[in-house]
Amino acid sequence: MNPKEALLAKKTKLPQIIVDPPGPKSKKLHSKATKYMKGYSSQVRLFPVVFEKGKGYTLTDVDGNTYIDFSSGIYVTGCGHSHPKITKAIQKQVGKLMNCHDFTTRVKLEFLEKLAEITPGDLNGIQLYSDGTSAVEAGLRACRAATNNFEFISFWHDFHGKSLGSVSLAYMTPDKGIRAPGFFLAPRPNCYRCPFKLNYPECGIYCIDFLKKQIEEETTGRVAAIVLEPIQGWGGSIFLPDEFLPLLRKYCDEKNILLFADEILTGMGRTGKWFAVDHYGVIPDVLTIGKGLGNGYPVTAVVVREKYKDTLEKISASSSYGGNPVACAAGLATIKVIEEEGLLENAQRIEKVVMKRLYEMKDKYEIIGDVRGKGCLFGVELVKDKLSKQPFEEAGKLVYQKAFKKGLAWIPAGHILRMSPPLIMPEGIAKKAMDIIEEAIWETEKEIG
Repeated sequence: MNPKEALLAKKTKLPQIIVDPPGPKSKKLHSKATKYMKGYSSQVRLFPVVFEKGKGYTLTDVDGNTYIDFSSGIYVTGCGHSHPKITKAIQKQVGKLMNCHDFTTRVKLEFLEKLAEITPGDLNGIQLYSDGTSAVEAGLRACRAATNNFEFISFWHDFHGKSLGSVSLAYMTPDKGIRAPGFFLAPRPNCYRCPFKLNYPECGIYCIDFLKKQIEEETTGRVAAIVLEPIQGWGGSIFLPDEFLPLLRKYCDEKNILLFADEILTGMGRTGKWFAVDHYGVIPDVLTIGKGLGNGYPVTAVVVREKYKDTLEKISASSSYGGNPVACAAGLATIKVIEEEGLLENAQRIEKVVMKRLYEMKDKYEIIGDVRGKGCLFGVELVKDKLSKQPFEEAGKLVYQKAFKKGLAWIPAGHILRMSPPLIMPEGIAKKAMDIIEEAIWETEKEIG
């Protein structure tokens, strides 16, 4: 941390908790809202605070409490809340032209050109949407159109969206009904909780061998694509072994199967590079981008490689709101801010600060089973003891709530705690956030560990 940042952290009085949260105004407003809105996330159910405003790496609630934001609106506001350059670009475009369906505009052209610059390899066939699920569904249709095949392979506990095709790529529950025909799930590599009870690297990346056999035995051989999150988000910030993606790319090439990387969550610098696949030197055939693409404004994209981009003409790709001028202005400004302010490099600095602390905490606390992270994406897995690795969901809830009460806005996932600070996060403020997390873990271990 440079002297300027050290002074900033010392002077910045964060967090600022003036009323025990959730405060009375939050409780009153949230109670009224629940008369109409149902289906809140676990974030809200566990801590129903009502936010009033956000600035940079902070959030302020209606009771006047200001929190350090370690969520980024769940991986969305990488450039921080209300970034002045992005805000100005949106305001300017709103006053000029808000929607003209899928006609070309100057801002749309500039955005497309800029987006094609940062995507890996020859990924330059683009269609724009307003939500991640729509982008994933378009990607599935593009895969079928490009290959004339119809089956898909995805992985345990990955998350890809909430409509029929995207849901069928993921974990099913009775309320979702049955999986759509032609969708198959394979065990997701997870070296901390190996589904085959093997140890890495002695396993020889057995999950690839199993995947090949599964495709051979369960499918008709008409696999259009293998779809995956390069780093699992909803499932708990699960990282793949380094060899897995390159081996998967090789297998897809051998079998003429498309590789579809869903980077709705991991893209736009979240991992310290533009896209998570960049860490592994792998170029997918299809890429979906969202969340951080508009820094809070709803804009997403499906991008295909040069040789497949004509397939986007075949799948009725346009949408009512996708690629509207305001969305394009937000996306263009976001890319420029990440470039101009060196946010990829800052994410790498934050990774070093946070991971150093997490490794120290793992050695110190019995309830911490595993820690992982890359860039500004982290996960802490809580267990009843390190030997059994039994998930400790009660501890997960308590640590989340305790840290939130102390002024840290972040993300729960059962026994796994997820962190996604904005890419603009100063090192000194990140250290303050880690102090809060450690205090919450210490209190929880003392209370129920």
